Amino acid sequence: MKKRLAFFTAMLLLVCSVVLAQDLNIQGLVRDRQGNPIPGATIRVKGTSKGGTTKPDGTYAIQAASTAVLEFSFIGYKTQEIAVGGRTQVNVTLEDGNTDLDEVVVVGYGTQKKKDLTTAVAAISTKDISERPIVIAAGALQGKAAGVQVSQPSGKPGSGFSVRVRGATSVLAGNDPLYVIDGVPTGDARDLNSNDIESIQVLKDASSAAIYGARAANGVVIITTKRGRANTSQINFSAYYGVSNLAKKINVLNADQYNALITEMGIPLVATKETTDWNKEVFRTSINQNYQLSFSGGTDKSQYFISGGITQDKGIVRPAGYNRYSFRSNTDNQLRSWLKVSTNLSYSNVQLKDVKDNASAGRNAVVLGALNAPPTIGKYMYDANGNKQFTQNPYKSGWDNPLGAIEGPTQGTIDNRILGNVAADVFLTKGLKFRSNFGADYFNHKYDYYLDYIMTTPGRLDHGTATSQKFNSLTTLWENTLNYDKSWKKHSLSALGGITTQQNKYNVSDINGRDFPADPTVKTLNAANQVTASTFESEWFLMSYIGRVMYNYDSKYLLTANLRYDGSSKLDKRHKWGAFPSVSAGWRISGEPFMKDIKAISDLKIRASWGQNGNQEGLDPYASYGLNTFNRRTPTSPLSGPAIVPPTIGPNPDLKWETTTQTNIGIDLSLFNSRLTFTADAYIKKTNDLILNVPLPNTAPYTSIPRNSGALQNKGLEFVISSINIDKKDFTWKTDFNMTFNRNKITRLDLNKIYRFAGIEGRDEVILLQEGVPLGTFFGYISEGVDPQTGNIKYKDVNGDGALTPEDRTIIGNAQPKFTYGLNSDLRYKDWSFAFLIQGSQGNDIFNASRIETEGMYDSKNQSTEVLRRWTTPGQNTDIPRASNGDINNSRVSSRFVENGSFLRLKSATIGYSLPKSLAEKIKLNRLSVYVTAQNLFTITKYKGFDPEINAYAADKNNGPALGIDYGTYPTARAFIFGVNMSF
Repeated sequence: MKKRLAFFTAMLLLVCSVVLAQDLNIQGLVRDRQGNPIPGATIRVKGTSKGGTTKPDGTYAIQAASTAVLEFSFIGYKTQEIAVGGRTQVNVTLEDGNTDLDEVVVVGYGTQKKKDLTTAVAAISTKDISERPIVIAAGALQGKAAGVQVSQPSGKPGSGFSVRVRGATSVLAGNDPLYVIDGVPTGDARDLNSNDIESIQVLKDASSAAIYGARAANGVVIITTKRGRANTSQINFSAYYGVSNLAKKINVLNADQYNALITEMGIPLVATKETTDWNKEVFRTSINQNYQLSFSGGTDKSQYFISGGITQDKGIVRPAGYNRYSFRSNTDNQLRSWLKVSTNLSYSNVQLKDVKDNASAGRNAVVLGALNAPPTIGKYMYDANGNKQFTQNPYKSGWDNPLGAIEGPTQGTIDNRILGNVAADVFLTKGLKFRSNFGADYFNHKYDYYLDYIMTTPGRLDHGTATSQKFNSLTTLWENTLNYDKSWKKHSLSALGGITTQQNKYNVSDINGRDFPADPTVKTLNAANQVTASTFESEWFLMSYIGRVMYNYDSKYLLTANLRYDGSSKLDKRHKWGAFPSVSAGWRISGEPFMKDIKAISDLKIRASWGQNGNQEGLDPYASYGLNTFNRRTPTSPLSGPAIVPPTIGPNPDLKWETTTQTNIGIDLSLFNSRLTFTADAYIKKTNDLILNVPLPNTAPYTSIPRNSGALQNKGLEFVISSINIDKKDFTWKTDFNMTFNRNKITRLDLNKIYRFAGIEGRDEVILLQEGVPLGTFFGYISEGVDPQTGNIKYKDVNGDGALTPEDRTIIGNAQPKFTYGLNSDLRYKDWSFAFLIQGSQGNDIFNASRIETEGMYDSKNQSTEVLRRWTTPGQNTDIPRASNGDINNSRVSSRFVENGSFLRLKSATIGYSLPKSLAEKIKLNRLSVYVTAQNLFTITKYKGFDPEINAYAADKNNGPALGIDYGTYPTARAFIFGVNMSF
């Protein structure tokens, strides 16, 4: 009996041991603290290579021994270890982590963990976009990233931002970064609905951007839009409504003060019965509003995101206005286990009304018109036939009061844009994926302008004038890439290879007419008596081969190498192809054994990179060949066609694209469990083969020729400090501070040694380009103040020849800042939040050309109240010279008009409240929040103009040197906005 019992017990233990040794089929759900499923979370059996990931609905299935320990991890969350304990159902709630080192960032043609980056990439948080009224997508970058200087050079609705990544690298070929929206490269992101953005990454150094080769010298901004999640259907609605007004007023003389000035200048007074405050007539309180609705969701195999938006910005100066209607559809479809197809499609319709600025009142520009129009005249007058007209300056014929620029023209622009792509991912074998991506960017532009022959002086001169312009641009993209990922033990390898092609076709038609009939209701060009028309077409093609290898050993030793080989149709066959290599490496020091006892350091990595990028964006498609033009002539018999006119700018078959070589050294430090992080970078960017229009002798057949004729350098330091100051259950406070020091300099000019840019009407050019000086260098006379005896400005005799001559002009200022900075702060207490953004620039000068018009006192324009302290009697000490009708000596381009452009600005401040989730659910909502935002609330600056950020030449993308000039530029506004966000 005892033997049978022992045998039975042994068999039972054997069966149990076999059962326990078998793997269990374990299932479960991974969620966050709010109960939302976490797709893509990693599950690994501790001590083995066995693992998997959660499905889009957060569920998982894995086989493991009943005694195993499972590790659950996901970026942004703390890793958890849970013993199976014989269970077949294990659900997990992951806690938020304090570190973003495992955050996945988008790089060119792929993604990479932030902690494994060996290059300088700035990941911009977009979580606050829904609570900041951002109309133009580039505005989300402002003040957010070191080395990325984002300014708003014009307050005109719909105007773009100026984005400079580590300084300007070109004179004529453009300095804007390349934008890549959902994998489609483009030069313009203005029409993108910012509410559709999921993430923004800026590739700052040459190594990170080298994968884009000949288009990446100015940096790359990668924008990824939102997508749907499986089994998580959601409806989001957001809206805001706000008012904006002029942030700063420039006071001008009233009627009595103006009459006194005119009399002093010796101009006979014109008797008038009316007075007008032109500031009140021109500047207004405007309306800003936005409405956005989106739907997202899907199944395990198919997800979608669909959105539509309406944006309106009326502007503080009539009739300037911006209306945008946008639509987006993003889908992901897992058609087979080995095939996934993704689509991105966006459409925008922009209706824009412009108003003339960046010119003098004599050119009927509205901003300086508001400051210069005599206050002693009314708004309208009537001719002998009783026709209503805008009043003119009674002391100087030829220009109307500013309402002529506002109400006179019938004009408007309509832009339609379709941007999208379709991509197929084919999973060939484990770790090997083929991707084919086809994209298109179609832009249709229509502009119409009509000025009748009655109300305005320019219209009367031409007996009515009109313009109609239309152009179409279609850029297509086809990319085929092969990506291989392999991990074994502590090694990780990723390799990418591919071919890309991009082609652009452009056509434009211009029709101009004058001499219209005496019926102002007929505004179409078919009614014009004199009509001129022209058309133009162009095409360019870019073909590229790309390759990249990334190696990672234990996240401790990191290496990346890139190579792009580009061929451009814009260049002659001898220079058509160019290679753009790069290499970068990183060492995670904190991963070494000798660092384990230093508990304060969470992560420490040093990195270095080197690479080359090109700039072919600003190249004319036919600059290497030259284009003839045609001159119409009296028809011959038989017909022989028009006269062929050679180009004034000569062709250059030796033309090459500009090449920028950049070296970067950086350090990433994380302290106290990532409560404090610090990043620093030092870089040197050297641009060779600068493209310049080199002037030729008078005996040459051309006036100038585009030529690679110089070199430019940027070098700088960048610092970023992020901190979690308070992290309590009910109260958190986080800050991000960045600062950038950049030094820009022309290091070489061949052939021609001096170039000048940015001429002011009736004066000299303001900008000098020569060796040893930075872009944005001001050139003119040195003002030594007002002579107390004569009341005239004293100018320095620089060359000491005893006379004031053009040779006495010299460098008088610089628009380049010594450093720029941004501070973002986010405080949250229970359901309340407060966030603000401060940005600033220090050490830059501004040439205030507007003061030439408002303090020049050389003709009958009204002046600012600054001239009330003008010189009037001998012996008087003042900084404002005498009034002198017709004499512009006191208003030369000089240091008198160079001002300190440093500023600190509270760019935005937002107070928000989120309804508690329990209350939101009672009204069938997932989320409900409201906020109030103030934009441009205050600016601390010594600058006398409207705004220290504005630049009259910002719209000229191919005029890199023309920086920091204010010439009646449309000012930015202060805005107060109320918004609401809700989710169903």
